[in-house]
Amino acid sequence: MNDLLLLPVAGPLLVAAVLLALPGRMLLHRLAALATTAGVLVVAVALLVATSDGAVPVLRVGGWPESVAISLAADALSALLVTVTAVVVLCCLVAAVGSGDDRRPYFLPLVLVLSAGANGAFLTTDLFNLFVLIEVMLVPSYVLLSLAGGSGRGGAARVYVATNLLGSTLLLAGVALVYGTTGVVGLGDLAGLARDDPAVAVAAAVVLLALGLKSALVPLHDWLPRTYPVASPVVVALFSGLLTKVGLYAVIRIYAVVYGGDPAYHWLLGAVALLSMVVGVLGAVGEKSMRRILTFHMVSQIGYVLLGLALFTAASLAAAVYYLAQYILVKAALLLCAAAVRFGRGTDRLDESGGLSWQRPALGLAFAGAALSLAGLPPFSGFVAKFLLLRATAETGAWLAMTVAVLVSLVTLLSMLKIWSAVFAGDPPTSTAVEKRIGLPLVGAPLALAGLSLAAGLAAQPLLVVADTAAAGLRDPSGYVRAVTGR
Repeated sequence: MNDLLLLPVAGPLLVAAVLLALPGRMLLHRLAALATTAGVLVVAVALLVATSDGAVPVLRVGGWPESVAISLAADALSALLVTVTAVVVLCCLVAAVGSGDDRRPYFLPLVLVLSAGANGAFLTTDLFNLFVLIEVMLVPSYVLLSLAGGSGRGGAARVYVATNLLGSTLLLAGVALVYGTTGVVGLGDLAGLARDDPAVAVAAAVVLLALGLKSALVPLHDWLPRTYPVASPVVVALFSGLLTKVGLYAVIRIYAVVYGGDPAYHWLLGAVALLSMVVGVLGAVGEKSMRRILTFHMVSQIGYVLLGLALFTAASLAAAVYYLAQYILVKAALLLCAAAVRFGRGTDRLDESGGLSWQRPALGLAFAGAALSLAGLPPFSGFVAKFLLLRATAETGAWLAMTVAVLVSLVTLLSMLKIWSAVFAGDPPTSTAVEKRIGLPLVGAPLALAGLSLAAGLAAQPLLVVADTAAAGLRDPSGYVRAVTGR
Protein backbone atom coordinates (compact mmCIF):
# COMPACT_ATOMS: atom_id res chain seq x y z
CA MET A 1 0.00 0.00 0.00
CA ASN A 2 2.82 2.43 0.86
CA ASP A 3 4.28 2.16 -2.65
CA LEU A 4 1.01 3.46 -4.09
CA LEU A 5 1.77 6.89 -2.61
CA LEU A 6 4.24 7.66 -5.37
CA LEU A 7 1.85 6.91 -8.24
CA PRO A 8 -0.38 10.04 -8.04
CA VAL A 9 2.78 12.16 -8.41
CA ALA A 10 5.14 10.15 -10.59
CA GLY A 11 2.48 8.71 -12.91
CA PRO A 12 1.17 11.99 -14.36
CA LEU A 13 4.71 13.41 -14.58
CA LEU A 14 6.03 10.43 -16.55
CA VAL A 15 3.05 10.38 -18.92
CA ALA A 16 3.36 14.14 -19.44
CA ALA A 17 7.01 13.70 -20.41
CA VAL A 18 6.10 11.00 -22.93
CA LEU A 19 3.34 13.13 -24.46
CA LEU A 20 5.67 16.11 -24.80
CA ALA A 21 8.02 13.87 -26.78
CA LEU A 22 5.15 12.80 -29.06
CA PRO A 23 3.46 16.01 -30.21
CA GLY A 24 0.61 16.10 -32.70
CA ARG A 25 -0.98 12.75 -31.79
CA MET A 26 -4.30 14.01 -30.48
CA LEU A 27 -6.02 10.69 -29.91
CA LEU A 28 -2.99 9.28 -28.08
CA HIS A 29 -2.78 12.39 -25.90
CA ARG A 30 -6.46 12.23 -24.98
CA LEU A 31 -6.47 8.53 -24.18
CA ALA A 32 -3.23 8.76 -22.20
CA ALA A 33 -4.40 11.75 -20.14
CA LEU A 34 -7.79 10.19 -19.38
CA ALA A 35 -6.31 6.78 -18.57
CA THR A 36 -3.63 8.28 -16.33
CA THR A 37 -6.14 10.37 -14.39
CA ALA A 38 -8.48 7.40 -14.07
CA GLY A 39 -5.57 5.37 -12.73
CA VAL A 40 -4.79 8.09 -10.18
CA LEU A 41 -8.44 8.00 -9.13
CA VAL A 42 -8.28 4.23 -8.55
CA VAL A 43 -5.11 4.63 -6.47
CA ALA A 44 -6.66 7.52 -4.53
CA VAL A 45 -9.75 5.47 -3.68
CA ALA A 46 -7.50 2.63 -2.49
CA LEU A 47 -5.65 5.10 -0.25
CA LEU A 48 -8.95 6.48 1.00
CA VAL A 49 -10.11 3.01 2.01
CA ALA A 50 -6.76 2.27 3.65
CA THR A 51 -6.85 5.47 5.73
CA SER A 52 -10.52 5.45 6.67
CA ASP A 53 -9.71 3.81 10.02
CA GLY A 54 -7.04 6.39 10.94
CA ALA A 55 -4.04 4.58 9.44
CA VAL A 56 -1.26 6.72 7.92
CA PRO A 57 0.80 4.88 5.28
CA VAL A 58 4.19 6.51 4.67
CA LEU A 59 6.69 6.19 1.82
CA ARG A 60 10.28 7.42 1.99
CA VAL A 61 11.28 7.61 -1.64
CA GLY A 62 14.44 5.65 -2.39
CA GLY A 63 14.56 4.14 1.09
CA TRP A 64 16.65 7.02 2.46
CA PRO A 65 16.55 7.87 6.19
CA GLU A 66 13.70 10.07 7.38
CA SER A 67 15.92 13.13 7.85
CA VAL A 68 16.94 13.29 4.17
CA ALA A 69 14.31 11.29 2.28
CA ILE A 70 11.49 12.78 0.24
CA SER A 71 8.61 11.48 2.32
CA LEU A 72 4.99 11.06 1.28
CA ALA A 73 2.15 10.17 3.61
CA ALA A 74 -1.61 9.81 3.35
CA ASP A 75 -4.16 10.21 6.06
CA ALA A 76 -7.93 10.49 5.61
CA LEU A 77 -7.73 14.19 4.74
CA SER A 78 -5.01 14.00 2.10
CA ALA A 79 -6.39 10.79 0.58
CA LEU A 80 -9.85 12.39 0.31
CA LEU A 81 -8.45 15.47 -1.44
CA VAL A 82 -6.38 13.41 -3.88
CA THR A 83 -9.56 11.47 -4.70
CA VAL A 84 -11.67 14.58 -5.23
CA THR A 85 -8.90 16.21 -7.27
CA ALA A 86 -8.73 13.20 -9.57
CA VAL A 87 -12.50 13.35 -10.12
CA VAL A 88 -12.34 17.05 -11.01
CA VAL A 89 -9.35 16.62 -13.34
CA LEU A 90 -11.07 13.71 -15.07
CA CYS A 91 -14.26 15.72 -15.63
CA CYS A 92 -12.29 18.75 -16.83
CA LEU A 93 -10.42 16.57 -19.34
CA VAL A 94 -13.73 15.26 -20.65
CA ALA A 95 -15.11 18.80 -20.91
CA ALA A 96 -11.92 19.94 -22.68
CA VAL A 97 -12.67 17.39 -25.42
CA GLY A 98 -16.05 19.03 -25.96
CA SER A 99 -14.76 22.62 -25.84
CA GLY A 100 -11.68 21.94 -27.95
CA ASP A 101 -9.35 23.25 -25.23
CA ASP A 102 -7.36 20.03 -25.32
CA ARG A 103 -6.37 20.78 -28.92
CA ARG A 104 -4.25 23.70 -27.78
CA PRO A 105 -0.51 22.98 -27.85
CA TYR A 106 0.73 21.11 -24.77
CA PHE A 107 -2.64 21.47 -22.97
CA LEU A 108 -2.91 17.85 -21.83
CA PRO A 109 0.70 17.41 -20.65
CA LEU A 110 0.40 20.69 -18.72
CA VAL A 111 -2.78 19.48 -17.02
CA LEU A 112 -1.04 16.26 -15.99
CA VAL A 113 1.90 18.18 -14.51
CA LEU A 114 -0.54 20.46 -12.69
CA SER A 115 -2.35 17.49 -11.17
CA ALA A 116 0.92 15.82 -10.17
CA GLY A 117 2.01 18.93 -8.29
CA ALA A 118 -1.33 19.18 -6.49
CA ASN A 119 -1.27 15.49 -5.51
CA GLY A 120 2.28 15.81 -4.24
CA ALA A 121 1.37 18.88 -2.17
CA PHE A 122 -1.46 16.93 -0.53
CA LEU A 123 0.84 14.01 0.27
CA THR A 124 4.17 15.61 1.22
CA THR A 125 5.29 15.67 4.84
CA ASP A 126 7.71 18.58 4.91
CA LEU A 127 7.55 22.28 4.19
CA PHE A 128 10.36 22.51 1.66
CA ASN A 129 8.89 19.79 -0.52
CA LEU A 130 5.54 21.55 -0.16
CA PHE A 131 7.15 24.64 -1.68
CA VAL A 132 8.70 22.60 -4.51
CA LEU A 133 5.47 20.79 -5.34
CA ILE A 134 3.43 24.00 -5.29
CA GLU A 135 5.89 25.38 -7.84
CA VAL A 136 5.51 22.22 -9.93
CA MET A 137 1.79 22.94 -9.88
CA LEU A 138 2.09 26.66 -10.62
CA VAL A 139 4.45 26.57 -13.59
CA PRO A 140 1.95 24.84 -15.93
CA SER A 141 -0.80 27.10 -14.58
CA TYR A 142 1.08 30.15 -15.87
CA VAL A 143 1.10 28.66 -19.36
CA LEU A 144 -2.52 27.44 -19.21
CA LEU A 145 -3.79 30.87 -18.18
CA SER A 146 -2.03 32.53 -21.10
CA LEU A 147 -2.59 29.70 -23.57
CA ALA A 148 -6.31 29.28 -23.11
CA GLY A 149 -7.38 32.78 -22.12
CA GLY A 150 -9.59 35.35 -23.77
CA SER A 151 -9.20 39.08 -24.31
CA GLY A 152 -7.16 40.76 -21.61
CA ARG A 153 -5.27 37.57 -20.85
CA GLY A 154 -1.91 39.37 -21.14
CA GLY A 155 -2.67 41.73 -18.28
CA ALA A 156 -4.34 39.02 -16.25
CA ALA A 157 -1.35 36.74 -16.75
CA ARG A 158 0.98 39.44 -15.47
CA VAL A 159 -1.12 39.92 -12.33
CA TYR A 160 -1.37 36.15 -11.81
CA VAL A 161 2.34 35.50 -12.27
CA ALA A 162 3.43 38.48 -10.17
CA THR A 163 1.08 37.54 -7.31
CA ASN A 164 2.14 33.92 -7.26
CA LEU A 165 5.82 34.80 -7.50
CA LEU A 166 5.34 37.06 -4.48
CA GLY A 167 3.56 34.24 -2.68
CA SER A 168 6.29 31.76 -3.60
CA THR A 169 8.99 34.16 -2.38
CA LEU A 170 7.17 34.60 0.93
CA LEU A 171 6.68 30.86 1.22
CA LEU A 172 10.35 30.10 0.63
CA ALA A 173 11.34 32.84 3.08
CA GLY A 174 8.99 31.37 5.66
CA VAL A 175 10.38 27.88 5.18
CA ALA A 176 13.91 29.31 5.55
CA LEU A 177 12.90 31.08 8.76
CA VAL A 178 11.38 27.89 10.14
CA TYR A 179 14.55 25.97 9.31
CA GLY A 180 16.78 28.69 10.76
CA THR A 181 14.74 28.68 13.97
CA THR A 182 14.32 24.93 14.44
CA GLY A 183 16.83 23.19 12.16
CA VAL A 184 14.06 21.04 10.64
CA VAL A 185 11.29 21.40 8.05
CA GLY A 186 9.45 18.10 8.49
CA LEU A 187 5.89 18.51 9.73
CA GLY A 188 6.33 15.69 12.21
CA ASP A 189 9.46 17.29 13.69
CA LEU A 190 7.70 20.66 13.91
CA ALA A 191 4.62 19.29 15.68
CA GLY A 192 3.49 21.69 18.41
CA LEU A 193 6.59 23.88 18.26
CA ALA A 194 4.73 27.02 17.15
CA ARG A 195 2.45 26.68 20.16
CA ASP A 196 5.38 26.56 22.58
CA ASP A 197 7.97 28.85 20.95
CA PRO A 198 7.03 32.40 19.80
CA ALA A 199 9.96 32.49 17.36
CA VAL A 200 8.68 29.38 15.59
CA ALA A 201 5.16 30.82 15.61
CA VAL A 202 6.38 33.96 13.83
CA ALA A 203 8.38 31.95 11.28
CA ALA A 204 5.45 29.64 10.57
CA ALA A 205 3.15 32.67 10.31
CA VAL A 206 5.14 33.81 7.27
CA VAL A 207 4.43 30.42 5.69
CA LEU A 208 0.72 30.78 6.50
CA LEU A 209 0.69 34.32 5.09
CA ALA A 210 2.07 33.03 1.79
CA LEU A 211 -0.45 30.20 1.72
CA GLY A 212 -3.25 32.64 2.54
CA LEU A 213 -2.26 34.65 -0.51
CA LYS A 214 -2.29 31.54 -2.69
CA SER A 215 -5.67 30.54 -1.21
CA ALA A 216 -7.14 33.99 -2.01
CA LEU A 217 -8.23 34.64 1.57
CA VAL A 218 -9.46 38.17 2.26
CA PRO A 219 -7.70 40.65 2.27
CA LEU A 220 -5.26 38.80 -0.04
CA HIS A 221 -7.91 37.85 -2.60
CA ASP A 222 -7.94 40.66 -5.16
CA TRP A 223 -5.78 38.82 -7.69
CA LEU A 224 -8.23 35.95 -8.11
CA PRO A 225 -11.26 37.80 -9.59
CA ARG A 226 -8.84 39.81 -11.74
CA THR A 227 -7.27 36.74 -13.34
CA TYR A 228 -9.49 33.64 -13.30
CA PRO A 229 -12.39 35.07 -15.36
CA VAL A 230 -10.01 35.78 -18.24
CA ALA A 231 -8.95 32.14 -18.61
CA SER A 232 -10.87 29.48 -20.51
CA PRO A 233 -13.82 28.29 -18.37
CA VAL A 234 -12.48 24.72 -18.43
CA VAL A 235 -9.14 25.96 -17.15
CA VAL A 236 -10.89 28.01 -14.46
CA ALA A 237 -12.77 24.88 -13.35
CA LEU A 238 -9.47 23.03 -13.17
CA PHE A 239 -7.83 25.85 -11.21
CA SER A 240 -10.77 26.05 -8.81
CA GLY A 241 -10.37 22.42 -7.81
CA LEU A 242 -6.61 22.45 -7.42
CA LEU A 243 -4.75 25.73 -6.97
CA THR A 244 -6.45 27.60 -4.15
CA LYS A 245 -7.46 24.34 -2.47
CA VAL A 246 -3.84 23.21 -2.13
CA GLY A 247 -3.08 26.44 -0.27
CA LEU A 248 -6.14 26.00 1.94
CA TYR A 249 -5.22 22.38 2.69
CA ALA A 250 -1.71 23.45 3.69
CA VAL A 251 -3.12 26.13 6.02
CA ILE A 252 -5.28 23.50 7.71
CA ARG A 253 -2.45 20.99 8.01
CA ILE A 254 0.15 23.44 9.32
CA TYR A 255 -2.20 25.03 11.84
CA ALA A 256 -3.28 21.63 13.15
CA VAL A 257 0.21 20.10 13.34
CA VAL A 258 2.73 22.90 13.81
CA TYR A 259 0.51 25.19 15.91
CA GLY A 260 -1.35 22.31 17.53
CA GLY A 261 -4.61 24.18 16.96
CA ASP A 262 -3.46 26.93 19.36
CA PRO A 263 -6.65 28.70 20.57
CA ALA A 264 -4.76 32.01 20.76
CA TYR A 265 -5.27 32.38 17.00
CA HIS A 266 -8.86 31.24 16.70
CA TRP A 267 -10.15 34.82 16.67
CA LEU A 268 -7.84 35.76 13.80
CA LEU A 269 -8.84 32.77 11.70
CA GLY A 270 -12.49 33.47 12.47
CA ALA A 271 -12.18 37.11 11.41
CA VAL A 272 -10.51 36.17 8.11
CA ALA A 273 -13.17 33.50 7.53
CA LEU A 274 -16.09 35.88 8.05
CA LEU A 275 -14.47 38.64 5.97
CA SER A 276 -13.84 36.17 3.14
CA MET A 277 -17.46 35.00 3.24
CA VAL A 278 -18.89 38.53 3.19
CA VAL A 279 -16.47 40.21 0.77
CA GLY A 280 -16.67 37.33 -1.69
CA VAL A 281 -20.45 37.16 -1.82
CA LEU A 282 -20.84 40.96 -2.04
CA GLY A 283 -18.26 41.12 -4.81
CA ALA A 284 -20.43 38.77 -6.86
CA VAL A 285 -23.53 40.94 -6.58
CA GLY A 286 -22.65 43.47 -9.26
CA GLU A 287 -20.96 41.12 -11.74
CA LYS A 288 -22.49 40.38 -15.13
CA SER A 289 -20.84 37.16 -16.30
CA MET A 290 -21.03 33.61 -15.00
CA ARG A 291 -17.30 33.24 -14.50
CA ARG A 292 -16.91 36.51 -12.59
CA ILE A 293 -19.85 35.73 -10.30
CA LEU A 294 -18.60 32.21 -9.64
CA THR A 295 -15.03 33.42 -9.08
CA PHE A 296 -16.13 35.81 -6.34
CA HIS A 297 -18.13 33.01 -4.76
CA MET A 298 -14.92 30.99 -4.74
CA VAL A 299 -13.54 33.53 -2.25
CA SER A 300 -16.73 33.42 -0.22
CA GLN A 301 -16.97 29.65 0.04
CA ILE A 302 -13.35 29.30 1.14
CA GLY A 303 -14.40 31.31 4.19
CA TYR A 304 -16.82 28.57 5.26
CA VAL A 305 -14.00 26.03 5.34
CA LEU A 306 -11.75 28.37 7.28
CA LEU A 307 -14.54 28.98 9.78
CA GLY A 308 -14.54 25.28 10.62
CA LEU A 309 -10.80 25.49 11.25
CA ALA A 310 -11.21 28.61 13.40
CA LEU A 311 -13.68 26.89 15.73
CA PHE A 312 -11.32 23.87 15.94
CA THR A 313 -13.73 21.43 17.52
CA ALA A 314 -14.23 17.85 16.40
CA ALA A 315 -17.60 18.81 14.89
CA SER A 316 -16.35 21.95 13.14
CA LEU A 317 -13.30 20.24 11.65
CA ALA A 318 -15.43 17.37 10.35
CA ALA A 319 -17.78 19.97 8.84
CA ALA A 320 -14.82 21.79 7.25
CA VAL A 321 -13.46 18.60 5.69
CA TYR A 322 -16.88 17.58 4.37
CA TYR A 323 -17.50 21.11 3.12
CA LEU A 324 -14.14 21.31 1.32
CA ALA A 325 -14.55 17.97 -0.45
CA GLN A 326 -18.09 18.58 -1.70
CA TYR A 327 -17.41 22.24 -2.52
CA ILE A 328 -14.57 21.34 -4.90
CA LEU A 329 -16.99 19.16 -6.87
CA VAL A 330 -19.81 21.71 -6.84
CA LYS A 331 -17.69 24.68 -7.90
CA ALA A 332 -16.12 22.66 -10.72
CA ALA A 333 -19.63 21.68 -11.89
CA LEU A 334 -20.74 25.32 -11.98
CA LEU A 335 -17.67 26.48 -13.86
CA LEU A 336 -18.01 23.65 -16.37
CA CYS A 337 -21.59 24.80 -16.92
CA ALA A 338 -20.11 28.22 -17.68
CA ALA A 339 -17.72 26.52 -20.11
CA ALA A 340 -20.66 24.93 -21.92
CA VAL A 341 -22.54 28.24 -22.07
CA ARG A 342 -19.52 30.09 -23.42
CA PHE A 343 -18.85 27.41 -26.01
CA GLY A 344 -22.43 27.37 -27.24
CA ARG A 345 -23.19 31.07 -27.11
CA GLY A 346 -19.68 32.46 -27.54
CA THR A 347 -20.02 34.33 -24.24
CA ASP A 348 -21.05 33.75 -20.65
CA ARG A 349 -22.36 37.29 -20.09
CA LEU A 350 -25.77 37.27 -18.50
CA ASP A 351 -27.25 39.83 -20.86
CA GLU A 352 -26.26 37.85 -23.96
CA SER A 353 -27.63 34.46 -22.99
CA GLY A 354 -31.02 32.96 -22.20
CA GLY A 355 -33.29 30.03 -22.85
CA LEU A 356 -30.66 27.34 -22.37
CA SER A 357 -32.81 25.26 -20.03
CA TRP A 358 -35.18 24.64 -22.95
CA GLN A 359 -32.49 24.02 -25.54
CA ARG A 360 -30.17 21.97 -23.28
CA PRO A 361 -32.31 20.67 -20.38
CA ALA A 362 -29.53 18.38 -19.10
CA LEU A 363 -27.20 21.37 -18.79
CA GLY A 364 -29.91 23.30 -16.96
CA LEU A 365 -30.34 20.34 -14.61
CA ALA A 366 -26.60 20.24 -13.93
CA PHE A 367 -26.47 23.94 -13.13
CA ALA A 368 -29.60 23.83 -10.98
CA GLY A 369 -28.28 20.96 -8.90
CA ALA A 370 -24.84 22.50 -8.39
CA ALA A 371 -26.30 25.96 -7.69
CA LEU A 372 -28.72 24.63 -5.07
CA SER A 373 -25.87 22.76 -3.44
CA LEU A 374 -23.67 25.88 -3.36
CA ALA A 375 -26.50 27.80 -1.70
CA GLY A 376 -26.92 25.00 0.86
CA LEU A 377 -30.36 23.68 -0.02
CA PRO A 378 -31.47 20.05 0.46
CA PRO A 379 -31.08 17.33 -0.62
CA PHE A 380 -27.63 18.24 -1.98
CA SER A 381 -24.27 17.89 -0.24
CA GLY A 382 -24.02 21.64 0.31
CA PHE A 383 -26.99 21.45 2.67
CA VAL A 384 -25.32 18.74 4.74
CA ALA A 385 -22.06 20.70 4.81
CA LYS A 386 -23.67 23.95 5.95
CA PHE A 387 -25.92 22.18 8.45
CA LEU A 388 -22.86 20.55 10.04
CA LEU A 389 -21.03 23.86 10.15
CA LEU A 390 -23.99 25.76 11.59
CA ARG A 391 -24.47 23.07 14.22
CA ALA A 392 -20.78 23.42 15.16
CA THR A 393 -21.18 27.20 15.53
CA ALA A 394 -24.23 26.67 17.76
CA GLU A 395 -22.34 24.20 19.94
CA THR A 396 -19.55 26.74 20.51
CA GLY A 397 -21.87 29.72 20.91
CA ALA A 398 -20.47 31.47 17.83
CA TRP A 399 -23.75 33.22 17.07
CA LEU A 400 -22.21 35.99 14.96
CA ALA A 401 -20.54 33.40 12.75
CA MET A 402 -23.80 31.49 12.43
CA THR A 403 -25.70 34.64 11.45
CA VAL A 404 -23.12 35.63 8.84
CA ALA A 405 -23.04 32.11 7.41
CA VAL A 406 -26.84 32.06 7.00
CA LEU A 407 -27.01 35.54 5.44
CA VAL A 408 -24.18 34.76 3.02
CA SER A 409 -26.00 31.59 1.97
CA LEU A 410 -29.11 33.63 1.20
CA VAL A 411 -27.16 36.09 -0.95
CA THR A 412 -25.47 33.13 -2.65
CA LEU A 413 -28.89 31.75 -3.52
CA LEU A 414 -29.88 35.11 -5.00
CA SER A 415 -26.74 35.08 -7.16
CA MET A 416 -27.54 31.61 -8.43
CA LEU A 417 -31.12 32.67 -9.21
CA LYS A 418 -29.71 35.66 -11.06
CA ILE A 419 -27.66 33.37 -13.30
CA TRP A 420 -30.57 30.97 -13.78
CA SER A 421 -33.03 33.66 -14.80
CA ALA A 422 -30.57 35.29 -17.22
CA VAL A 423 -28.90 32.27 -18.79
CA PHE A 424 -31.20 29.29 -18.47
CA ALA A 425 -34.70 30.77 -18.24
CA GLY A 426 -36.37 33.30 -20.50
CA ASP A 427 -35.97 33.66 -24.25
CA PRO A 428 -32.83 32.97 -26.30
CA PRO A 429 -30.84 36.04 -27.34
CA THR A 430 -31.77 37.76 -30.59
CA SER A 431 -28.13 37.94 -31.71
CA THR A 432 -27.48 36.80 -35.26
CA ALA A 433 -24.23 35.11 -34.24
CA VAL A 434 -24.01 31.44 -35.16
CA GLU A 435 -24.30 29.22 -32.09
CA LYS A 436 -22.31 26.05 -31.64
CA ARG A 437 -23.88 22.79 -30.59
CA ILE A 438 -23.08 21.95 -26.99
CA GLY A 439 -22.02 18.32 -27.18
CA LEU A 440 -22.25 15.46 -24.72
CA PRO A 441 -18.79 15.94 -23.10
CA LEU A 442 -19.57 19.55 -22.14
CA VAL A 443 -22.94 18.55 -20.67
CA GLY A 444 -21.95 15.21 -19.19
CA ALA A 445 -19.00 16.48 -17.14
CA PRO A 446 -20.92 19.02 -15.00
CA LEU A 447 -23.93 16.70 -14.84
CA ALA A 448 -21.74 13.96 -13.37
CA LEU A 449 -20.31 16.35 -10.76
CA ALA A 450 -23.79 17.61 -9.83
CA GLY A 451 -24.87 13.99 -9.54
CA LEU A 452 -22.04 13.32 -7.11
CA SER A 453 -23.17 16.28 -5.03
CA LEU A 454 -26.69 14.85 -4.92
CA ALA A 455 -25.36 11.41 -4.01
CA ALA A 456 -23.19 12.90 -1.23
CA GLY A 457 -26.29 14.61 0.14
CA LEU A 458 -28.68 11.68 -0.06
CA ALA A 459 -26.10 9.13 1.13
CA ALA A 460 -23.82 11.29 3.23
CA GLN A 461 -22.66 8.62 5.68
CA PRO A 462 -19.52 7.37 3.84
CA LEU A 463 -18.17 10.90 3.39
CA LEU A 464 -19.13 11.79 6.96
CA VAL A 465 -17.12 8.82 8.24
CA VAL A 466 -14.06 9.99 6.31
CA ALA A 467 -14.61 13.56 7.51
CA ASP A 468 -14.85 12.42 11.14
CA THR A 469 -11.65 10.40 10.78
CA ALA A 470 -9.85 13.35 9.19
CA ALA A 471 -11.12 15.68 11.92
CA ALA A 472 -9.89 13.33 14.64
CA GLY A 473 -6.45 13.34 12.99
CA LEU A 474 -6.40 17.13 12.92
CA ARG A 475 -7.54 17.50 16.53
CA ASP A 476 -4.95 14.99 17.69
CA PRO A 477 -2.17 14.71 15.09
CA SER A 478 -0.04 12.41 17.24
CA GLY A 479 -0.75 9.39 15.01
CA TYR A 480 0.23 11.35 11.90
CA VAL A 481 3.38 12.60 13.66
CA ARG A 482 4.42 9.11 14.78
CA ALA A 483 3.90 7.75 11.29
CA VAL A 484 5.88 10.41 9.44
CA THR A 485 8.74 10.59 11.95
CA GLY A 486 8.97 6.85 12.56
CA ARG A 487 9.21 7.33 16.30
